[in-house]
Amino acid sequence: MTQDKGHQLPQLTEPRNPGLALDLDWVHAQRANTSAIERRAASLPARRSVKKAHQAAWLLRAITCIDLTTLSGDDTEARVARLCAKARQPVAPALLEALGMPAITTGAVCVYHEMIPAAVRALQGSGIPVAAVSTGFPAGLSPLHLRIAEIGESVKAGAAEIDIVISRRHVLTGNWQALYDEMRAFRDACGDAHVKAILATGELGSLRNVARASMVCMMAGADFIKTSTGKESVNATLPVTLVMLRAIRDYHERTGFRVGYKPAGGISKAKDAITYLALIKEELGDRWLKPDLFRFGASSLLNDIERQLEHHVTGTYSAGYRHATS
Repeated sequence: MTQDKGHQLPQLTEPRNPGLALDLDWVHAQRANTSAIERRAASLPARRSVKKAHQAAWLLRAITCIDLTTLSGDDTEARVARLCAKARQPVAPALLEALGMPAITTGAVCVYHEMIPAAVRALQGSGIPVAAVSTGFPAGLSPLHLRIAEIGESVKAGAAEIDIVISRRHVLTGNWQALYDEMRAFRDACGDAHVKAILATGELGSLRNVARASMVCMMAGADFIKTSTGKESVNATLPVTLVMLRAIRDYHERTGFRVGYKPAGGISKAKDAITYLALIKEELGDRWLKPDLFRFGASSLLNDIERQLEHHVTGTYSAGYRHATS
């Protein structure tokens, strides 16, 4: 399946991850020292020392890596249009001028399938891709042929990125071949659209399972691995992030292909965004600090970042509702 003319694709300078044959020895070699990982993760917020102008620069970078998201049952075309307007201009021009920065946009807008046409219209000419959640999101329990068909429909509707959900049972039962085959089928159905594999890490039982599921999805050709749907009781966490980043690093060192990372769910504060960016820099390096390899799945994070930038420029905070996106 090819991308229709006029649909926005992510501006990538990296070759896509083509995947490779399932290597069960490599999968089973994935380990996670839970106590050591949790100690490292607990130390990260305390070590963050980004201040003033440097903090503003990091926050502006974070904005460019946000998948601005609305995934509610009461979504409307008008709500999506407002979200897209915010994606086009996520920071007030006066603030950017005061910071000496050019105009920026968010990394993408993420919606349900039904809202893709509205998002495509609202983002026309902006260069901002539309991402769609798919494959029976969030549970992923609909019949496989319907999940594959859903991907195809979303790509035809104009989605340039597809956020799929894996079958958690394959991880919980250690059926890595089934997970690989499923992910490969999803990757193939996406065609030119880029695929983000949502692991739903809060439902996988252990950090070791997170490491192994990450590796299998990358072997099957995932362009990104993503923590959560945002609908689980436990979503993105720093320990899970550390495990997934190290899997990405391992995959890159062995294959030469860079896979992106997307934490999603529960990241709503500017200070947390900086912590995640710092961890990315330490574990993977500066190349991953760009929107073709890193995204935040968020709906309210942008509001707090803009408040913090306003405080940096003016010395005062505005009311939070002034920055609401819906």
